Amino acid sequence: MKASDAEILTMMKSPHKRELGLRKLMDTYQSRLYWHIRRMVVEHEGTQDILQNTFIKIYQKIDAFKEESTLFTWLYKIASNEALQYLAKEKKMPRIGMESAKDYMESQINLHADPNAEEIQILLQKAIHTLPEKQRLVFNLRYYDEIPYEEISQIVEMSVGTLKTNYHYAKQKIEIYIKEHYEKI
Repeated sequence: MKASDAEILTMMKSPHKRELGLRKLMDTYQSRLYWHIRRMVVEHEGTQDILQNTFIKIYQKIDAFKEESTLFTWLYKIASNEALQYLAKEKKMPRIGMESAKDYMESQINLHADPNAEEIQILLQKAIHTLPEKQRLVFNLRYYDEIPYEEISQIVEMSVGTLKTNYHYAKQKIEIYIKEHYEKI
């Protein structure tokens, strides 16, 4: 049986039960956080590194959590920030053969795509990765994770109106990309 957020917080804020609380937290949220990060980063190894850093940061900063938001929102905020920092570092790394960041992401999507995935799913992932990182984050949180705008607002620190606009433009860009590339499949 999975522990409630309140039980997890109580354990993690107790010095004697902190490690047990972390295990419960990981049991409860590891899969969701993994896939949230994976949609941003694409490759498994980077996702694992970010997830590990996320849990380390949570463990270190749990006493600073003021419960002004839900535990879920706080976890997603940390994971999102870690993913964005990772992507920023990746952008700065020189690519062999001067491969553009866009070409690199497309090759990573092709390399790490589920062999059972339909072409349209792979095309959707490629389209999503053409979005600016913050817009991609907003799209993923809303579309895949089905998080309400109010919670996304706390995670990415944007107003609900700005989020709705970002999501709308992201959908438009994805639709255009798919229309342009679907016939090439």
